[in-house]
Amino acid sequence: MSKTPPLLRLAITTLVTLGAASLAGAAAAATDTEQCAGVVKAGRNDCATSRNACHGHVNVDADSEAWIYLPKGTCDRIAGARVVHVVDPTPKGGK
Repeated sequence: MSKTPPLLRLAITTLVTLGAASLAGAAAAATDTEQCAGVVKAGRNDCATSRNACHGHVNVDADSEAWIYLPKGTCDRIAGARVVHVVDPTPKGGK
């Protein structure tokens, strides 16, 4: 028989379940995005361009190559923006 109080077990189970659900939600959200270029603020791009090697390194606002991830359907509604399809070279695992 476990010596862990039932309320503590319930709290731990709830936290683990919520954590797993949030990870699943983040994965689903990633598939519901598009790459939107031409409207990014300086230093806010999500990936490299031909003029820089890393995200966050664009020096001017509205760089024509710089893009960010937005929810699908959003980019078409922003003046000066366009949807692009660029291979994201960012290493998996956030590094």
